[in-house]
Amino acid sequence: MKLRLFALTLLALIVFSQESERNNIDPFEDINRIVFDISDDLDQAVLRPAAEFYSEYTPLYLKNGITNVFSNLSEVDTIVNQLLQGKVWYAAQDTGRFVINSTVGIAGFFDIASSAGLEKHDEDFGQTLGYWGVPSGFYLFVPFLGPTTLRDMLAKPTSWFLSGNFSVSDEEASIFLNALDVIETRERLLIAENLIVGDKYDFVRDAYLQSREYLAADGEIEDDFLTDLELDLFDEDSPENL
Repeated sequence: MKLRLFALTLLALIVFSQESERNNIDPFEDINRIVFDISDDLDQAVLRPAAEFYSEYTPLYLKNGITNVFSNLSEVDTIVNQLLQGKVWYAAQDTGRFVINSTVGIAGFFDIASSAGLEKHDEDFGQTLGYWGVPSGFYLFVPFLGPTTLRDMLAKPTSWFLSGNFSVSDEEASIFLNALDVIETRERLLIAENLIVGDKYDFVRDAYLQSREYLAADGEIEDDFLTDLELDLFDEDSPENL
């Protein structure tokens, strides 16, 4: 009887601790859930069908090329933030990647650098702030931006600027490229999202927070689930996620 009471008490403490931790990181959960539900409905009505059409009718070589182009644009953001974190060797490697893919790879359409053995790395200003000890702050789900934290949200304009979004002066071309970027991002999430289990809001929030912690720690947090799924769901090369 005493053992059973002890087990129930321990379980209650664990549940209370988890609930307290969740409230600390997600103090605006009620509002976040409303925004999430509205965004999810819009996604299912508009963005997902567009991504499915893109996936079905775009040739594989073209899809891969488009993904490579946007990935190549993100290299500048990565290089600058590697330097800000003192990772000079990685910055040199990714500078080589950028030069090779931008020239021989025809504006990044072909990932020649990876074939040559130059590994791709991913950094952004949010990771840089985390690297220097800036806390993530509370969790937010922002319209058109998706899951984020206060730190990452404030850091996004810098990474957006460094990723080349400022360089397209023609308004129509800029709109087209950004729309293509969003659809390409959403298409890469079609398979991964089928693995979501349980409460979708909880899953997306927890996956995002853990993946960002993993990236900020340079992968020193060992988690097979993260490496298999969450890093695909929340690749910061991609501007938006569910």
